[in-house]
Order: sequence, then C-alpha cells, then structure tokens
Amino acid sequence: MARWAADARERLEAAAFDLFEEHGYDATTVTQIAERAGLNRATFFRHYADKREILLAGETVLVEVFADTIRTEDDATGVYECLRRALSAAEPIMTPQRKATALRRIRVVAQSPALQERGALKLAHVASAIADALHDRGSDELESRLAAELLLLAFRISFGWWLAQDDEPFAPHALTVLDDLRERAASL
Repeated sequence: MARWAADARERLEAAAFDLFEEHGYDATTVTQIAERAGLNRATFFRHYADKREILLAGETVLVEVFADTIRTEDDATGVYECLRRALSAAEPIMTPQRKATALRRIRVVAQSPALQERGALKLAHVASAIADALHDRGSDELESRLAAELLLLAFRISFGWWLAQDDEPFAPHALTVLDDLRERAASL
C-alpha cells in the first residue's frame, strides 16, 4: 500500500462514502476505508481524526471562508455587509463535486442520530467562529452572536435550495435569503 499519495484525502473520502453507502456508517471501519482507497491506516489518520470527520469536513471549509472573509474586511465595512461578503465568498466552493458529496453526506448522516448530533455541534462551531471574527472586528458579543446565527441560517436555507437546483449559482440566492431574513427579523 502507498505510504504517500498526493490525492490521498480525495481517495479516502471517495472510499469512505462508497463503503458507508454499501455497508452503513456503523459497519464501516477505518481499516476498510484505507484499504479501499489503496492506502494504510496511518495515512488515514494523517488526514482525518476519525471516520466521522470525513462526513463533516466541509464545515472546516466554511469556517475558513466565512471567518477569514469577515476578518479581512476593511474596518469601515459594517457588520451586515461583512455577512453579505462572507456569503458571496462561499460561491467558489459551491462546485458540482461539493454538491455530489453533500448529497451523499446527507444520506449517510440521516441514518445516524449520533452523526446528526455531531453535525449540530460542528454547525455550532461554525457559528462560534463567525461570532469570534465579528467580535475581533469590534462588534459586541450579542451583535456578533446574532449576526453569526443570521449568516448561518441564510447559508443553511440557501444550501438546501442550491442542492435541489441543476446549475444555479449559490451566492445570488444566498444574498436574497439573507436580505429576506433581515427584513423578517426587523418586522417581528
């Protein structure tokens, strides 16, 4: 088995999803995933802490995109505009491959309450990272948390819509959803 492969992460992901769909998440082992990918267990653990991380790795990308975009905005940029720019920054990662992987992930996670709970914890981590980025820019704690939850809600709604579309871009719809959520919240 190969000790090092440039595409190891992608191979492990593909092997894991194939095995999860064939045998179920709980019945699939790390050893099986590594073997299916033509790699060894050590290579698996260089890329993932455990098999759950394969399913939930996308949240790490969201943290980077959202928090980094917010942190790099000019000091004069308002909180709401930071949210809009963070959603727009997600457009390049919304690829056909990511859509295919997300659909596979949804099917696997739907069969496991433990994975659903882990997914909820990951989303809470994303919200916390967004709030921290806003707080670092000078927003108070309440404003930071509210804005983070608003961004995450707009993303989740838009993500569900995007998954159901054939070739529609993500960002324009996400920005419309964010604007709609802001208006509705203001009218409560």
